[in-house]
Amino acid sequence: VQLVESGGALVQAGGSLRLSCVASGITFTGYSLGWFRQAPGKEREGVSSIMSHDGSTVYADSVKGRFTISTDNAKNAVYLEMSSLKPEDSAVYYCAVDTEPPNQILFYGLSQRAWNQAMDFWGKGTLVTVSS
Repeated sequence: VQLVESGGALVQAGGSLRLSCVASGITFTGYSLGWFRQAPGKEREGVSSIMSHDGSTVYADSVKGRFTISTDNAKNAVYLEMSSLKPEDSAVYYCAVDTEPPNQILFYGLSQRAWNQAMDFWGKGTLVTVSS
């Protein structure tokens, strides 16, 4: 299984970016896909996840209303549209797959630790830097 992220860049505060993640060796059917991020000196945190079968989503409070997750199951791809970017959004962004997702995607939002530990496969990340 390989997950490859792309789209990270240097952008000014208030700007937008679209991250992409393409998977090989796996199909998304029945799985959940997620975006996570890790800033220097901080723990990795869940940003958003989506259920491949029904499109239900969950977002971290810090990105609600600014980020949108989506999938293209035919392309084995998951995307993260980011707008109104802030310097605190700067981080390495990772995509991940949970092959045994919970019944309710909102479960992920109950615990960052559980959200992170639920993922089975990870990409290597793409760097997003937001300048002030």
